[in-house]
Amino acid sequence: MTTQATPSNLLPLNPEQLARLQAATTDFTPTQLAWVSGYFWGVLNQQSGAAVAVPAQAAEVPSITLISASQTGNARRVAEALRDDLLAAKLNVKLVNAGDYKFKQIAAEKLLVVVTSTQGEGEPPEEAVALHKFLFSKKAPKLDGTAFAVFGLGDTSYEFFCQSGKDFDSKLAELGAERLLDRVDADVEYQTAAAEWRARVVEVLKARAPVAAPAQQATSGAVNDIHTSPYTKEAPLSATLSVNQKITGRDSEKDVRHIEIDLGDSGLRYQPGDALGVWYQNDPQLVKELVELLWLKGDEPVTVDGKTLPLAEALEWHFELTVNTATIVENYATLTRSESLLPLVGDKAQLQQYAAATPIVDMVRFSPAQLDAEALIGLLRPLTPRLYSIASSQAEVESEVHVTVGVVRYEIEGRARAGGASSFLADRVEEDGEVRVFIEHNDNFRLPANPETPVIMIGPGTGIAPFRAFMQQRAADGAQGKNWLFFGNPHFTEDFLYQVEWQSYVKEGLLTRIDLAWSRDQQQKIYVQDKLREQGAELWRWINDGAHIYVCGDANRMAKDVEHTLLEVIAEYGAMDAEAADEFLSELRVERRYQRDVY
Repeated sequence: MTTQATPSNLLPLNPEQLARLQAATTDFTPTQLAWVSGYFWGVLNQQSGAAVAVPAQAAEVPSITLISASQTGNARRVAEALRDDLLAAKLNVKLVNAGDYKFKQIAAEKLLVVVTSTQGEGEPPEEAVALHKFLFSKKAPKLDGTAFAVFGLGDTSYEFFCQSGKDFDSKLAELGAERLLDRVDADVEYQTAAAEWRARVVEVLKARAPVAAPAQQATSGAVNDIHTSPYTKEAPLSATLSVNQKITGRDSEKDVRHIEIDLGDSGLRYQPGDALGVWYQNDPQLVKELVELLWLKGDEPVTVDGKTLPLAEALEWHFELTVNTATIVENYATLTRSESLLPLVGDKAQLQQYAAATPIVDMVRFSPAQLDAEALIGLLRPLTPRLYSIASSQAEVESEVHVTVGVVRYEIEGRARAGGASSFLADRVEEDGEVRVFIEHNDNFRLPANPETPVIMIGPGTGIAPFRAFMQQRAADGAQGKNWLFFGNPHFTEDFLYQVEWQSYVKEGLLTRIDLAWSRDQQQKIYVQDKLREQGAELWRWINDGAHIYVCGDANRMAKDVEHTLLEVIAEYGAMDAEAADEFLSELRVERRYQRDVY
């Protein structure tokens, strides 16, 4: 069979365009030609704004919007698992990061599911702050046509457990939305609760959103790009610790370490702004102390995830020992009938206060009891990895990853105590020793796409870590945009982290400005927010020039003080009232020009 050629005078292409098209497709298979045909048809529809036609029945299928609001990645993992469940049930679902969600369209949502964590003192995760503020503002619309479900993740060691989930749940209902399921508040060990909730959500939504027709299903599975790697939180990479260097002075009150980890030929990739997840081993001496206080030996068999292990091994590798919680205190008091702890039972504030001040081992020391091994395991929470802001760019360090670790050290009645992960890296892993790691990607803390965009970096203490990565990346890219660093710590001579590197960047002209706040070098304490206020006029000029603002460090105090100061600067130099300044900063957040990595 032959195909008659179309006369050239009837074609919409001139001879030169036709020749280029024929040359480009000369070796294409029929399948490839068909794909290209469909590709250009799709491009045409995108450009013209035309909608893709779907069968009438498919067009009526309600769409499920699934919002992931994550701080450390757990909420994102739950949301991704739910998305997979819904797609497997042939339901039409769209998964969206809370930071990418166009929240003014929320009134058009028919079926809405929110999976959210909580950070700081009951605040929403960084990527959900704008959505949270919108829903709690006067601009929030009525949601009479929306049905919703909320899953909250939290940590009972914090006072405002799952507060963000509670906020979204109550506000959506207050705005008129129908609650499909009661909210679930999950602790650190969230997996079982999440699996049960996901199954209930799928069943409820199957009744509300009929199964999608095949034509609809083909276009309904679009979700945000997901970082893929063979190494995950559940299956970490066994890497090598190559450098452990103390970078605070001999007389510093802080012990801060620069840690370098060799990723070898793993191919593990990260970007500036990402975090490194570190699995750690509890201090064997701490385990020995706890076991002996309970009149145990450490060789008692216990069951962990279906496996039988000696108690000491289970405590070293599988359970959290350095963070106490109100729930643990309450359960220990009830189980042991401790005379000193029983009066705290039922008093949430007292329990929180006691747990925050008293590590588990000291709780047992102050209120001794005899427990069997399984009872002890039943009290404890599973060990979870710690996340550290990455302090390097692979454009410079290639197959390495660097982190800046503030080692937690303190005393309880003369007994030395330390943070689990920080002391593991600083004290217990020898150079060339094994460290199990993974990358926690953070698309909400990224350098501007345009290398000419100015950057303002605010990072006191170990909050300086990601900005070291930023500068390495900007240097490697030859970025022409201006860079301004605000850094603070107690003393100039003891606590100027990476001092030589910053001075080198200033000398080279890459670091345009640096403002330093030393809180203990003079009688009056000076913090980074004081430097921001002092440089208010210039700060406002940079903002007007399109600068992106980044904040990294303590969420509860520093980040709040910095935000308050930014609002003051915007109000004063932008001639705005407080409400307008707040809206201005919120808009910067929505535009990804104000990003925070706080903890």
